Amino acid sequence: MKYYLGIDFGTSGVRAIAIDQNHEVVATSKSNYDLRDYATWKIALYEVIADLPIAIKSNIFRILIDGTSATVLLCDRDGKSILPTMIYSDACPPEVVAQVQTIAPSKHLTCSSTSSFAKLLTMLEQVNDQADDQGRSLYFLHQADWLGYLLHGKLGISDYHNALKLGYDAFLLNYPNWLQTWQAQYPLVILPEVLAPAETVGFVQREIAVKLGLPNNCAIAAGTTDSNAAFFACVGHSSPDIGTAVTSLGSTMVLKVLSDRPITNADYGIYSHRLEHSQYGCLWLVGGASNVGGAVLKQFFSDQQLQEISDRIDPNVTSSLDYYPLTKKGERFPLNDPHLIPRLDPRPDNPVDFLHGLLESMAKIEAQGYELLQKLGATSPTQIYTAGGGSKNLVWTKIRDRYLHSPMRDASQTEAAYGAALLTHSQFWDFHHLQRGKSQN
Repeated sequence: MKYYLGIDFGTSGVRAIAIDQNHEVVATSKSNYDLRDYATWKIALYEVIADLPIAIKSNIFRILIDGTSATVLLCDRDGKSILPTMIYSDACPPEVVAQVQTIAPSKHLTCSSTSSFAKLLTMLEQVNDQADDQGRSLYFLHQADWLGYLLHGKLGISDYHNALKLGYDAFLLNYPNWLQTWQAQYPLVILPEVLAPAETVGFVQREIAVKLGLPNNCAIAAGTTDSNAAFFACVGHSSPDIGTAVTSLGSTMVLKVLSDRPITNADYGIYSHRLEHSQYGCLWLVGGASNVGGAVLKQFFSDQQLQEISDRIDPNVTSSLDYYPLTKKGERFPLNDPHLIPRLDPRPDNPVDFLHGLLESMAKIEAQGYELLQKLGATSPTQIYTAGGGSKNLVWTKIRDRYLHSPMRDASQTEAAYGAALLTHSQFWDFHHLQRGKSQN
């Protein structure tokens, strides 16, 4: 029996899910880690693999790891990070963003203060005073890239989902001229070789296979981002139609809709991930991310309180409260206002009313997000799945149903790790077809 393992490095922890050839879950494991401390990534990676049953892990055929988008490291040739990790939400200084704007095309995705390319420039500023007299190479890697390297041992490999915010052109499948011109000025910086997600990078290193109990012929695939893996998990192993959408209700709220055309809008932080589909050809996962989400709720309620208080809310009654629940100043999507102040007043004495207002306000913002994507040219949602911790809140789902004019679908799986496992054993996300076509050009 062959098994397929997906490992999700999300914002709140690490989870591994193994599936069989019928896409059924056969084993799970989980671990905690510190997103800012890359040393804990290695510990957690080995732990979730080692904790799987021997009968499962000794027959794992392929492994795919997803990571948080735009969480990056600058490493030496031994894979050791030479600077503190910059995580997905870290914003680069205005002067760095201004520098990016002189390098990249106007309103390019990389002109965001949280883009991978902006973080690369920020890191290079920090090492500039430590000129590399010995000529050592500097590898710029995303979280999933580095974690994959720990298993297959090939430094400097990425996928075109993670590399999108670095400036990789997912339409032409290459680094654009402006980025190649920039790199020529920094020959010590090695940008990763970019493969299709789920494309085989290599096999697990022999010593790692022995240590973790993996077979020597276990293939390690190029990864994806955590929110993309969550999309794959929700739609499951049946081929999704164009217009299928997924809302990820985690620390933030991420909207993604499967579209027949790519949409990019720097003002709202909207971008499109390429998906090569065996039936439809090249499709695009168009998405935007709001700063509202579960992180705001956890400022005021514990997990237990959220469940208990939610059960006392009547989801069919409209709340009169109008909030914009942010953890800090600034929003990008569906409003573009870096100075937007969190709006959490008035706060009623009754916690049921307060939570009701928060959940309803976020439902309105979600609806506005899908309306904006459609206005900009993305395919209209025909069905909406929900991923993330918020998917378990049935009251919130019923409130959202009043604002979203598309059928709400129950996802059989919402764990991103399941999506990662499914991707490495997918029959309809035909990334290998993409590579064959690419090699013929």
